[in-house]
Amino acid sequence: MPERPDFAATITAAYASEGPAIDLGRGVLDGELHRDAVVRAPLAMLTRHGLIAGATGTGKTKTLQGIAEQLSAAGVPVVVADMKGDLTGLLEPGAADGPGAKRSADLGIPWEPSGFPVELFSIGGIGPGVPIRATVSDFGPQLLAKVLRANATQESSLALVFHYADQKGLPLLDLADLRALLTWLDSKDGKADLEGIGGLSKQTVGVLLRNLVALETGGGTEFFGEPQLDIADLLRTAGDGRGVISCVELAAVQDRPQLFSTVLMWLVAELFETLPEEGDVEQPKLVFFLDEAHLLFDEASEAFTESVTQTVRLIRSKGIGVFFVTQSPKDIPADVLGQLGNRIQHALRAFTPDDQKALNAAVKTYPKSDFYDVERLLQELGIGEAAVTILDEKGVPTPVVHSRLPGTRSLMDTASADLAQAAQASPLWARYGAPTDAQSARELLAERMAAASAPPTAEAEKPAPPKPKAPSGGAGDTIGDFLGSSQGKQLQKEVVRGIFGMLKKRL
Repeated sequence: MPERPDFAATITAAYASEGPAIDLGRGVLDGELHRDAVVRAPLAMLTRHGLIAGATGTGKTKTLQGIAEQLSAAGVPVVVADMKGDLTGLLEPGAADGPGAKRSADLGIPWEPSGFPVELFSIGGIGPGVPIRATVSDFGPQLLAKVLRANATQESSLALVFHYADQKGLPLLDLADLRALLTWLDSKDGKADLEGIGGLSKQTVGVLLRNLVALETGGGTEFFGEPQLDIADLLRTAGDGRGVISCVELAAVQDRPQLFSTVLMWLVAELFETLPEEGDVEQPKLVFFLDEAHLLFDEASEAFTESVTQTVRLIRSKGIGVFFVTQSPKDIPADVLGQLGNRIQHALRAFTPDDQKALNAAVKTYPKSDFYDVERLLQELGIGEAAVTILDEKGVPTPVVHSRLPGTRSLMDTASADLAQAAQASPLWARYGAPTDAQSARELLAERMAAASAPPTAEAEKPAPPKPKAPSGGAGDTIGDFLGSSQGKQLQKEVVRGIFGMLKKRL
């Protein structure tokens, strides 16, 4: 039997990095901690995306917190989803006698307490945080179909509705605008407008309108509207050069998984559609942690999953790293999982046949190991420990290592600060705190319907002088005149939709 290689030397060499790196702890073999087996991930390779997985209670959130701290310290902005408020502890320094200090001392890693620059966000102002909003037009038909639990036919119909709104210059800002447009397109005049590009069945319109009611009462009213979040506000650094950690507070919307998971994906898609190509970078422009990632793919259409896959594949060239956080690798579609080069797998439990299948699937995603039986290792990991494999600086997968992860420097608990007060003290609050209501499709369609139902006047019965023909199918003179103008024609040329059917304007 060949002699097993030296553990500490093998791991340290495999995880060495000439450039800046994230500390992922120290190696453990046969229950013994090896402080000289240093586990590090090159900062430049975090744009190859990653997976943080493990059963409930195994330490995924604290792993995420520790990585976010190090990224911030390196000047990299971070976006994290905070499901239960645990990550608000990033605001405050950890206790000198707390678990973070003890864990780092055990690993021989220097430690000092520190809070970090955190910007609290919330979905539409539901919960503490600067409200994140988006217009219906910019959200796009695919993402909206996911939130509405629409089937493939209904998703296609939504795409037609968005196309019509784009062509006719009807701004869809909130759900009331979408409701007004669906109602209009189901009317006699509206159906005539759609004859040239397809049509909507009455049954489909009815389903979409009913689903809108559920979305409106489930957080959609607060989320959809203006002012829309400028994605550049997620890419900030603090005055001392540390990256700002944008913490999206989700505790108040935990019971609305379709909404919050899709909103998180919208933020990733906005980054993709907005940022320029960067190619390979020395460090990421931003790292995004998608928590409860399995919810993103529940009941997802094939088109939606393909769009997620393509976004993850291409966003690396924009300098963005995306980490999916979930319980098991099987929660992530294979085409997406295959693009996640950095794996931090906490313990998996095999209590049921389904658990055993998930464990077997996870084992197959790891390279062979000279030191571990990976199936056994994944069941024996302690809290705050993980099976790690990453891409080294040459893009080559490293050998699997049982790593004991470092302690956090910030508070490993909910912050004691008044979160609502902290959010309102942010300079972003003045820009996003209060919703606005600009003229949009609802008002424009109401004008048209009012004009159509008004009795003709004597003045209106007189022959009108000839005038240039307005574009056919417009929503009344207001829209027709606008579309006939040079600005309207320019808008029609410039409206394009991106990978999720999200609105892009080349202005």
